[in-house]
Amino acid sequence: MAGRFEGLTDIQWKVLEPLLADNRRVFGRPRVSKRLVLNSIFYILITGSRWCDLPQGSQWASRATAHRWLGVWSENGTLQRAINGMLAIGELNQMIDWSAASIDGSFSPR
Repeated sequence: MAGRFEGLTDIQWKVLEPLLADNRRVFGRPRVSKRLVLNSIFYILITGSRWCDLPQGSQWASRATAHRWLGVWSENGTLQRAINGMLAIGELNQMIDWSAASIDGSFSPR
């Protein structure tokens, strides 16, 4: 089921920013804001939209940039670390009702 997402609030970003910390020194073009990248990735994941339908504007990264960072963060574990951090924060603050959770699985022959 597709949802609606209009971008991270300042409080949400304050929680997520440390989970995406990257202290490497980088040369060349300045990097795009991680907040814009995360806004774009969350937009795609929450709404179920295609990358070509990513909105344009000041709160979104370009789709090529967001797609590239999704691959990098998936590969190096940053995305999983952010998801685990969000779940831990939600659980500590009793914001998750696990009794309402469901699991959906599919199996296909090899």
